[in-house]
Amino acid sequence: MNIKQAKQEITNTLRAYLAKDALGNYLIPPVRQRPVLLMGPPGVGKTQIMEQIAAETGVGLVAYTITHHTRQSAVGLPFIEKRTYGGEEFSVTEYTMSEILASVYRLMENTGLKEGILFLDEINCVSETLSPMMLQFLQCKTFGNQKLPEGWLIAAAGNPPEYNRSVREFDVVTLDRVKRIDVSEDFAVWKEYARRKGLHGAVVSYLDIKKENFYRVETTQDGLQFATARGWEDLSELLCAYETLGLAAGREVIGQYIQLPRIARDFANYLELYNKYQKIYHVDDILQGTWRPVTVSELRAAPFDEKLSVMGLLLSRLSEAARETRRQDALAEALHGALAAFKESLEAGGEPAVILAGLAGERRDTLKRARDAGQLDRERQNLIQQEINVLEDYHKELAKSPAASEEAMDAVRNRFRGEVEKRKALAEEAGRLLDNAFRFLETTFGQGQELVIFVTEITAGYDTSWYVETFGCDAYYRHNRDLLFDDTRHRIREEIAAAKVMEEDTHE
Repeated sequence: MNIKQAKQEITNTLRAYLAKDALGNYLIPPVRQRPVLLMGPPGVGKTQIMEQIAAETGVGLVAYTITHHTRQSAVGLPFIEKRTYGGEEFSVTEYTMSEILASVYRLMENTGLKEGILFLDEINCVSETLSPMMLQFLQCKTFGNQKLPEGWLIAAAGNPPEYNRSVREFDVVTLDRVKRIDVSEDFAVWKEYARRKGLHGAVVSYLDIKKENFYRVETTQDGLQFATARGWEDLSELLCAYETLGLAAGREVIGQYIQLPRIARDFANYLELYNKYQKIYHVDDILQGTWRPVTVSELRAAPFDEKLSVMGLLLSRLSEAARETRRQDALAEALHGALAAFKESLEAGGEPAVILAGLAGERRDTLKRARDAGQLDRERQNLIQQEINVLEDYHKELAKSPAASEEAMDAVRNRFRGEVEKRKALAEEAGRLLDNAFRFLETTFGQGQELVIFVTEITAGYDTSWYVETFGCDAYYRHNRDLLFDDTRHRIREEIAAAKVMEEDTHE
């Protein structure tokens, strides 16, 4: 299955393991709650989905790459304890708590969460001395004489032997005690993730054209060479940072992430063209509605791959504008909740500056708990931090000029109104860019397949689809309606043709 399906399956497994009956007992007894063993090639997103599952279900996450551990850190250190058996005293060996299990208890204490996921990566690449302990843990959920708390799902991940020479095969006894899920790379699923994360447009559009280069592992005379989903995502992060700093990423830099020279060279060439198209076709002018007639004629006559690249540039810019609007919308909504809490506390007789300081403190506590629980992705962290910053600004303003409750409420409300106006301005700008992009493509391609691709990408894009659903876009609705009509007409024709074939077969 692909990584998206695996994520849903693990989520369902977690929900089933944590479900309780009317007496408060787990529906599936802990002894029957098999660890999940996620097997698949490196870099497909096994670790990321664990972080997403923890954030979406509200449980804790403790993650370890088990190959970084020795037997002592995983199991604990031995010590001598005195025990009396049958009236006679004996010296016995016990173990201190495992560093891994200690991290689970520490998270529970710091966050108040009693349930979670313990994720152990590279489980089948452990050292020879640690291997028996890992098998014992998967089978019995204990390290030494210490047991994993109830309410915690063990999720382990490993790579098949063809990707790692250090892999150790599990025996039947172990495999019969785990829930094994095999995952494979899937570009369509990764592309959906890439849109959601806002990966660099050049990476997404290149792989859209060269899907066969998304994930490759080859054994050559120079050793193992590869291009993985992780490599593309990390390269995307670097390209975005380089653009911010005004730096250029050459072939050598790309080869540090895409470690299959043929693909690295190909993408480096594409990146040069991608940046060149941005200047040749004056993408900024297109989005501002001031394109020149020659731009239309040049793109109309261009090769299809070049057309896709230019549409990729347009879609990337539109996604950025929609994303900025969505994030400001989320901030405005969060601040609206804070404003309601501020008003309620004022009416209860609270001091304005003290209330705001308290609200900012609550958000800081939320941020810390989410970080400690392993539930925090970058976007959520940025949103909470922005809310804290705005609340602290409100607090500083009121602290400088103390005001009565009604005046304080008006001052905070006016500041909040500024955030709402910013949201409105961003939404209007994004809508204008979207309208201009549609007008340009209509002028260039008429009702050709290029418009079908563009509308499909707008629909599939996380931020662009959110924008259209929230604020609307007449051009999108028009083309989407035509596209749906064409699909329906095509389906009806297929059904009629199939019916005719069946009728002919019947007469024969």
